[in-house]
Amino acid sequence: MMIRSALPRDARSLRRMLAEKDAALAERELIIAEKQALLSERDRVIAARDSELYAKTLQIEHLKAQLAVLRRARFGRSSEKLEREIEQLELLLGDLEEGVAESSARAVPAKDAKPAARARTARKPLGRKPLPGHLPREQVVHEPAPACPCCGGTVLRKVGEDVTEVLEYVASHFKAVAHVRPKLSCRACETMMQAPLPSFPIERGRPGPGLLAHVIVSKYADALPLYRQSVIYARQGVEIDRSTMADWVGSAAALLRPLAERIGEHVRFGPFLHADDTTVPVLAPGLGRTKTGRLWVVLRDERPWSGSAPPAAFYCYSPDRRAERAEALLGKCRGYLHADAYAGFNGLYDRDPKTNQPRLIEVACWAHYPERSFMWSSCGIADFWCLGRITIAGSDST
Repeated sequence: MMIRSALPRDARSLRRMLAEKDAALAERELIIAEKQALLSERDRVIAARDSELYAKTLQIEHLKAQLAVLRRARFGRSSEKLEREIEQLELLLGDLEEGVAESSARAVPAKDAKPAARARTARKPLGRKPLPGHLPREQVVHEPAPACPCCGGTVLRKVGEDVTEVLEYVASHFKAVAHVRPKLSCRACETMMQAPLPSFPIERGRPGPGLLAHVIVSKYADALPLYRQSVIYARQGVEIDRSTMADWVGSAAALLRPLAERIGEHVRFGPFLHADDTTVPVLAPGLGRTKTGRLWVVLRDERPWSGSAPPAAFYCYSPDRRAERAEALLGKCRGYLHADAYAGFNGLYDRDPKTNQPRLIEVACWAHYPERSFMWSSCGIADFWCLGRITIAGSDST
């Protein structure tokens, strides 16, 4: 009865009211259609991003397979030529993986996505390796509210806890260490007393051992030239000129030379040695290009058969690859030499005129065998290495 009384009694008013209702319904249907179009467009964008992620994932897996093959072949005859290709593949893999992570993070915000969309974009959690145990630990405890949110009770007891570890980085920083040596005077005989100045890596120099080690490791292990280090340190408010650090590096090289020579003696005294050389570009001012030098390495590692000698590697630079370089490096060694087929090593296998015994017994490198297809056969690289040892050693089947 109340609804009937609210309706107008004349036909004109009823028609006007019906027209207004029809217009409102049409506007609502238009809004619904627009929402559906937006949802369809969002689904289309999500599907396109999912396809892009899938394509990038396939490309990443393909590049990883190529990289694995190159890494297995890097110790072969043309290993120097593969290094640059491996580096380029690793850079490309890094860019692709960063793009996949960015696309996944931007795909659909969790608060705006539909359940189905969230299910599609959710990535399957992978098993994570625990963080290294040697890292120092810091605990940040997040206490809940002191009262129950349901009933307001304040008597609470602990039933468990969840621990989530994140890896953090503490940026390196400089500090000034003041070595204070008080002067004391004996009241009985007026003798002056003072502790001697501790020994520093560079006499009358300002770098401490930690800073000196950081500069050297950054230059040689991290390929960070001194002029770039100078710019990095300047951002921290410490001005260190490149020429100053060059003096530090030269002084440290002279300081460490006896240690390097002792390492060389230890390595070359071993009965089983590995040796190789590789090209290294050398600056040649005035030529407009770099020269090609050689970096030689001799390795002693007895861990595979539980040897007692500590493993070590000795590096030596030469401007060329003449046989005299190999003779100077390994001429006094005796035992077995695992090396490639470089002709400069051949003289090391000659017999000693005094003992009529070979100075070094050649252990050929199977990785340089020309039939590379055999290396990639179903036997696998480990079985191939074992086969190589059996073939070379003859009676030795271990």
